[in-house]
Amino acid sequence: MPTLLIQNGFKFFFYANEHEPKHIHVIKAGDFVKIELATLHVVNNHMQPKDLKKALDIVKQHHTAFEVKWNEYFNQG
Repeated sequence: MPTLLIQNGFKFFFYANEHEPKHIHVIKAGDFVKIELATLHVVNNHMQPKDLKKALDIVKQHHTAFEVKWNEYFNQG
């Protein structure tokens, strides 16, 4: 389970056996969300609205780096 970033109490990661479309998992204090990288579409949300907004903002800021890490890890570079 590669961790990509820990920021403001959020942990951003993907699992070692992931699948397309490229996405990121985010957890904070037991809550979680799955966000598709290409569209920032929220797939599976179990976060409070204010935390979801913060998580999406952080994913937007680090979008390119997250995709690079995905591609490197899954050899899609």
